[in-house]
Amino acid sequence: MEAKGYTQDGTVDLQGRPVLASKTGKWRACAFLVGYEAFERMAFYGVASNLVVYLTTQLHEDNVSSVRNVNNWSGAVWMTPILGAYIADSYLGRFWTFTVSSLIYVLGMVLLTMAVSLKFFKPTCANGVCNKASTSQIVFFYSALYTIAVGSGGTKPNISTFGADQFDDFNAKEKELKVSFFNWWMFSSFLGALFATIGLVYIQENLGWGLGYGIPTIGLLLSLFIFYVGTPIYRHKVRKSKSPARDLIGVPIAAFKNRKLKLPTQPSELHELELQHYSSSGKRQVHHTPSFSFLDKAAIKEANMGATRSPCTVTQVEGTKLVFGMIMIWLVTLIPSTIWAQINTLFVKQGTTLDRHLGSSFQIPAASLGSFVTLSMLLSVPMYDRYFVPLMRRKSGNPRGITLLQRIGIGFMLQVIAIAIAYAVEVKRMHAIRIHQVVGPKEVVPMSIFWLLPQYVLIGIADVFNAIGLLEFFYDQSPEDMQSLGTTFFTSGIGVGNFLNSFLVTMVDKITRRGGGKSWIGKNLNDTHLDYYYGFLLVIAALNSVAFIWASSKYIYKRENAEVIEDGVQVESKTLDTSPLAIQV
Repeated sequence: MEAKGYTQDGTVDLQGRPVLASKTGKWRACAFLVGYEAFERMAFYGVASNLVVYLTTQLHEDNVSSVRNVNNWSGAVWMTPILGAYIADSYLGRFWTFTVSSLIYVLGMVLLTMAVSLKFFKPTCANGVCNKASTSQIVFFYSALYTIAVGSGGTKPNISTFGADQFDDFNAKEKELKVSFFNWWMFSSFLGALFATIGLVYIQENLGWGLGYGIPTIGLLLSLFIFYVGTPIYRHKVRKSKSPARDLIGVPIAAFKNRKLKLPTQPSELHELELQHYSSSGKRQVHHTPSFSFLDKAAIKEANMGATRSPCTVTQVEGTKLVFGMIMIWLVTLIPSTIWAQINTLFVKQGTTLDRHLGSSFQIPAASLGSFVTLSMLLSVPMYDRYFVPLMRRKSGNPRGITLLQRIGIGFMLQVIAIAIAYAVEVKRMHAIRIHQVVGPKEVVPMSIFWLLPQYVLIGIADVFNAIGLLEFFYDQSPEDMQSLGTTFFTSGIGVGNFLNSFLVTMVDKITRRGGGKSWIGKNLNDTHLDYYYGFLLVIAALNSVAFIWASSKYIYKRENAEVIEDGVQVESKTLDTSPLAIQV
């Protein structure tokens, strides 16, 4: 194939034919994909950024209920990709799973636009007094929201991995290009989010919610058109296993059956196929690692002597080990996801109590401050990719500059600082409330909303390290046939973080109300102890950082053996990440 100029990783076109490396994939194909991502993120953040305001001002929900409902919906949006990724990896492939799911996504956006536009679906108001939403109105509104969640489940895990598929890992030059892919992928995502938090939020609050939701709906349709224009030059990976997740069950079962057998002294004595087998089938052989050694018993040769079924291979066992290791890292991403969830919930509600005037007449929507998260990301990504990575690459010799877990760890540390700043600012806000005797829930605290700016900016910078790092980590470290499912570790972490935040808000509110006490998060944020809640988040975030450092020190990166083409010569591929986080951060 090499002589004919075909890709070396076995990718094909939509009809299943081998594709020419020179005419397909790479950044030429990714240009269409990042265009889609920008518009899709505009649609998502156009809803998510200001949803808590819509629920409280239009559907007249209280603060705790609105925060809980936003978190539950956001959690669903980030959890449904598990199902979408499984369908893609096991049945339909990334392209067709994305196609079906995108239609569901568009349907949800159309229904949501109807829900906020048509009088029949909105609560009625008379003489300045608005009724609560009826049961049918609530059902229709939330049905539209969760239709979006279902559609997002099939698009989110597959579009980014489909983009990464456009680079041939067996070609050294393309593999080097791929190192920057996730940085610029997230850059396009941030562009869409920026327009949503600056433009759409203002339109929603000043020109109408129907227009504010209608624009991203049209944008989503436009993004799909952009995506399908690039169809002739896309590369599609061929599924090499009918049920790639089967090993996750089969390996532990085999290891349990062999639990009484003794492991050989040398890993080379475990069952493994010849490298030629992997090369001819287009798969990659994974090297043995000492982690989760109890699973190695699934590859003991003697256990299957005389049996019709062969033992598991080392590559199969190592694939299961990778998933176990990723679960360990995933667990310590939940608290940072909970911190991130504040951007569209309590940070926004906090902002509504402050002076939002810019000049004498213009008033900034509280949710628009989220645009500074995006702006700091947009400024930081090019700096990270063009300056930080080359500088660290010269010092460390790592093509990425620093290891993936080091990158994630830096982001988590920045998040701890951000929540510490949020706590300090809230203490100042509570002091201003006492000094100026602000009592009513709608009274404005004489303190500029721009006091919240540092926490937004720092979380944006942190995301350049941890959000992009996590997405790349879970894609890079996933078993070869499970990379869509692997990236759902990233999305599900955000989802569980939202659910966890919903749980914490609900429980903290209930516990602090006991005995007639003042709620930390009540209906009136001018008469609560939100500073205590931020202090609580600060403590658990700091403890989680310690847990992350420990988990990272135990993690062993994937080491594959594959033939890579470099200037027409076959060379063995090298592992990009070879050292744990340790104390190097």
